[in-house]
Amino acid sequence: MAENENNGSERLAAKEEAVPRANIVTQYVKDISFENPNAPDSFKDLQGKSPRINIDINVAGRKIGENSHEVELKISAKADLDDKSVFVVELVYAGLFAVENLPEEALETFMLVQAPVMLFPFARQIIASATRDGGYPPLLLDPIDFPGLYRQQLLQRQAKAAEDSEDGGKPATA
Repeated sequence: MAENENNGSERLAAKEEAVPRANIVTQYVKDISFENPNAPDSFKDLQGKSPRINIDINVAGRKIGENSHEVELKISAKADLDDKSVFVVELVYAGLFAVENLPEEALETFMLVQAPVMLFPFARQIIASATRDGGYPPLLLDPIDFPGLYRQQLLQRQAKAAEDSEDGGKPATA
């Protein structure tokens, strides 16, 4: 009877070991830049006006150890008014993740969807603080649909692969 109980607990322990896990080991600012190129003139130029703000977001992930992956969330925001730069803020915010028992086919989705979802609120706060400290109202980024962006990226890759296979994989010539 004791032998059966031991086998059951060993199987349970083996199942628990095979459960996919992903934990944030640490998160950190890799690079941050805030430029206020036309201050103090830009403050008076903004009186009663709203600048045009362009935001660019990129996500990159890489394996750095057997069970360690780094995910970088790169955010840049540029505010312009009448073809003059008001401010530029650039942030590379990263997280180091311990990943265990995650199937290879799920790793890319984790690194480009779930990890940035975890990192984004912290990066958003840093951007808001940087713009506020630069003398402007805090730039509060809207939530980002990382799953939607990932699906869009997959569709673009599939379309490119289909296009490449149609022309025999040969580069286009002009």
